[in-house]
Amino acid sequence: MSAPQYRRVAAFALAAGLGLGLAACSTKSNDDNTSADGKVTITVDCMPVGTEKDLLANWNADVAAFQKDNPDITIKSVSVGTQCNNPPDFTARLAGGTTTDVFYGYMTDLQQVLDSGQAMDITSYVNKDTIPTWDDVDPALKTVFTDGGKVYGVPVKNYSMGLVYNKVLFQKAGLDPANPPKTWADVRTAAKKIAQADPSVAGYADYSAGNTGGWHFTAEIYSQGGQILSEDGKKADFNNAQGKQVLQNLKDMRYGDNSMGSRQLLQWGDLLTNAAAGKVGMFVGAPDATQAIVSQFKGKYEDWAVAPLPGQDGLGKATLGGGEGYFFKKGLTDAQVKAGLKWVAYEKLTVGKGQFDYPRAKPQNYPVGVPQPLLFTKDSATAKAEYDLRKANANVDPAIYSQFENQQLPIKGEPRNAQAIYAVLDSTMSGVLTDPNANVDALLKTAEEKVNQLLAAGS
Repeated sequence: MSAPQYRRVAAFALAAGLGLGLAACSTKSNDDNTSADGKVTITVDCMPVGTEKDLLANWNADVAAFQKDNPDITIKSVSVGTQCNNPPDFTARLAGGTTTDVFYGYMTDLQQVLDSGQAMDITSYVNKDTIPTWDDVDPALKTVFTDGGKVYGVPVKNYSMGLVYNKVLFQKAGLDPANPPKTWADVRTAAKKIAQADPSVAGYADYSAGNTGGWHFTAEIYSQGGQILSEDGKKADFNNAQGKQVLQNLKDMRYGDNSMGSRQLLQWGDLLTNAAAGKVGMFVGAPDATQAIVSQFKGKYEDWAVAPLPGQDGLGKATLGGGEGYFFKKGLTDAQVKAGLKWVAYEKLTVGKGQFDYPRAKPQNYPVGVPQPLLFTKDSATAKAEYDLRKANANVDPAIYSQFENQQLPIKGEPRNAQAIYAVLDSTMSGVLTDPNANVDALLKTAEEKVNQLLAAGS
């Protein structure tokens, strides 16, 4: 998926003991990487920046341990600069045919990867023999990397959205932090009380720039039971009652109640900076938003909690989910594909290893306790094992996320052409948040026309 700034923190914030990095190397031909004696070499991209010393050390240790257990496999990490955080760079590598054998991409990257001709069909290779926890991986996440019944990638990270709220500001406003809003009407009531208790605070804040506005519009229409595109993905499907309700909720809070603050056109870092300073009562976000508030913007974990996404008449009917995975470059040998899957399974999908090595992450002061990545089906054996290990090694109070985790909503993935659509919907969100006379119907109609043009051009 093409990513605005919030993805950058995801790459860091979810990395409890993971990282990518050995010296950069060039990629040889696939024939050269599978030898006659059965030894195989695979290249993998996305090494961390040099300042992430623990992550780099962890990755190198994992590579060494994996290769010791699998002496016929050699893992080579290739430095691709900012590719993992910079969508245009990723697209350029696809166009240039310079991806690694096993290459990282967002969940919404499948279409451009297929269009580039770089993706290998790995359907016949992916099973519990190559990835022992495969049967417990959430089927919705597998679907994201599937096209026409064929599997092209393996999910390795996932998030879903909830309501992030400041418990201190709740108490100051006379609200019960243990009973957060369950509907958008409750959000409006709580936001008004928070803003009245402290006029310098936005009771509720939302994004409207840098593609993050469209991202949140999507999350909020999902909570209403709506969607962004028609089932066949060919037409916009948000100019309707659900889309109008999303914008009307925001307009009512922004101008009817004056509970969203005067500063708008917020992007990812803007909102979280304000939140860390105690100037935001509530916002829509994934659990790792609390980590960003603490690690990047110097807030406090104990001030925050995360609840399920509210809906119009109760908890949300669905919530937006997204994340990342690994694709396999077309033309790999059987041995390379199997080696790549074995490595991805080890580093990304095995409890106690790689990104789930919580005993290693805890003394390194990487946050353990945040319920991400949500990769495994709830109540599955792997999900239980991950939860138990996370709880046993938590250095962040799991109670912060208990309501969110105990009431997980159905996850709905991001739409096709997500970033281009989000850019269109930024204008819709900014329109309703910066103009008291904004016409909700007109904003939606304009956005619908632009998205339909975008989809027609790409079909």
